[in-house]
Amino acid sequence: MLVNPLLAQTKDVFAFIPAGGRTLFAQVVASHPPADDLQAILTGKRTRAEWLTFLRSKVKSVPALQKFSEQEQITLADYLSFNMPLASGQGPADLAKADLEKALPPDGRDFALEKCQGCHIITVVITQVRPVPAWLGTMNKPSHARIKLSPEQREALASYLVLNGGIPIDDVPEELRAGGASY
Repeated sequence: MLVNPLLAQTKDVFAFIPAGGRTLFAQVVASHPPADDLQAILTGKRTRAEWLTFLRSKVKSVPALQKFSEQEQITLADYLSFNMPLASGQGPADLAKADLEKALPPDGRDFALEKCQGCHIITVVITQVRPVPAWLGTMNKPSHARIKLSPEQREALASYLVLNGGIPIDDVPEELRAGGASY
């Protein structure tokens, strides 16, 4: 009788929201890619399209990339375009020992869960299909301008939502379907 309530407490109610780039990059590192490939990622500066080409060229040598869907590869490429190379002192000193889920810069999923839910339920955000300029327009309105995100972080959030948003309401857990604001 106690098992079901405990399971309900440990279930990730937000698991329906696609992984962000930070989580995907942590999976890449955890898959023990060749040191040269990892170094190329950590020190590279590329556009999303250039990162995607790079990642596709490394599918055979980087174990995690073999398991990623096309959407996950694009999400990772997008994250890398915003966050690489890591600024001096920004990343963990020893990647092998670091908790990458905490040590790497946050991604769009993180921003959505941490910032958007302060005022409304996540469903309001994650089910919408909007282009980047529309998301940025909303984020720059007075009601959203007070949210502490840099312009680059706002762009990363908007980009993540364009790539991973538009989740059908039927895929959202029932407890998250009601309430919130509308745009």
